[in-house]
Amino acid sequence: MMQIKSSTVGPAAASGCTCSKLRRLTRRVTAVYDRTLCAAGMRVTQYSLLSHLRGTQGVPMSQLAQTLDMDRTTLTRNLKPLLEAGWVKVKPSGDDARVRLVYLTLAGAEQWQSARSYWRQAQDEVNATIGVQNLTELHQMLDACVPLFRPAAGTDGDSE
Repeated sequence: MMQIKSSTVGPAAASGCTCSKLRRLTRRVTAVYDRTLCAAGMRVTQYSLLSHLRGTQGVPMSQLAQTLDMDRTTLTRNLKPLLEAGWVKVKPSGDDARVRLVYLTLAGAEQWQSARSYWRQAQDEVNATIGVQNLTELHQMLDACVPLFRPAAGTDGDSE
């Protein structure tokens, strides 16, 4: 597996703003998913949220935000269209009314299922464009880098 070192890289090895380059790539990849998933009436962010809720019996809002590496405000904003569509519901926990649980509704599960083939098309397009070798290396690099940038416990950062 690829090892990522957190040492400083010299200017000759890399040029330009890493953040700008990553954001540019993610905007282009997101556009592929969004273009394909629009046939199912959703965006990739919505599909991803529904995917994370599948198989759960209600997830605390703070836990879902942490899993998705976003702050609760961003999660609330991203959940709003799903709530309006009836694909998810949010209600207080029976154990602690301060804890809000997010549930996938039957309509949300059906929407996810109907969108699955469109997601697969987008996934296949992105994978074919990147290529098997590059895709494997990219996934390894991303999996190795994400933990290097996790916010410290107890902090609330917006990683969108």
